Amino acid sequence: MKQFILREYPDKNGDISLGGKDFHYLVRVRRMRKGDVFDCRLPSGEAAVLRVTAVEKNTLAAKCTLVKEVYTQTSPAIILFQSMVKGAKMDLIVRQAGETGVTEIVPFYSGHSVPRDGKNPDVGRLGRWLRILDEARKQSGSAIVSNISAPRSREQLFSYWEQMRSLHEESLALLVHEIPLANMGFHQYLETVPELVVLAVGPEGGFSPDEAGDFVKAGFKPVTLGSTILRAESAALYSTAVVRTLIFERQTWTVTKI
Repeated sequence: MKQFILREYPDKNGDISLGGKDFHYLVRVRRMRKGDVFDCRLPSGEAAVLRVTAVEKNTLAAKCTLVKEVYTQTSPAIILFQSMVKGAKMDLIVRQAGETGVTEIVPFYSGHSVPRDGKNPDVGRLGRWLRILDEARKQSGSAIVSNISAPRSREQLFSYWEQMRSLHEESLALLVHEIPLANMGFHQYLETVPELVVLAVGPEGGFSPDEAGDFVKAGFKPVTLGSTILRAESAALYSTAVVRTLIFERQTWTVTKI
């Protein structure tokens, strides 16, 4: 069963009225009736329970009660700097990032992105990406609210990175590049868990040497994925999943010094 996510907060008494698509889903699809109880999440990601108090013609009324989760995972924010890729591949990256609990996706144009003329025709896709993230969160049951911004230039991207770095005393920025610039892997970089992890993933064809150099100058640490060259959409999923797993299992592994 998909996770139900409230689009608005209940009032101070815990009461909320649901109409439109939410009403259709709860009443027409899930057949909710007065007295039924079901789990949900607030827009903030907090777990709650809704008890249906009334079902009118086009409105479902419910009482919301917060619940204390048995297990909560403390995790740093993970931001994906994703270079724009073609068509449906970008949609796939957005969906997978939402499913793996990425906090924010920041698309940007690099030298191998299409188009490369400085125009920004992808701004109109932002609404679609937000809907994809919403559906991914419902499907995966993630408590993390994932956001995405309109595509940026590289200059805007680096400016945003400086802003994020200034807000987090402990931050880690990793450059995922098909040409190994260093022999360091994810384990070495995540031996200490930071407050913020930023992953920069390139498009089809990867980053140019000059672009990779600019990221390194900006404080990004090159990370190797081994001898395998991954597609852009695979590299994004692989990297975010590895970071999430290593942080989740941090207490169970150590880095052996040789």
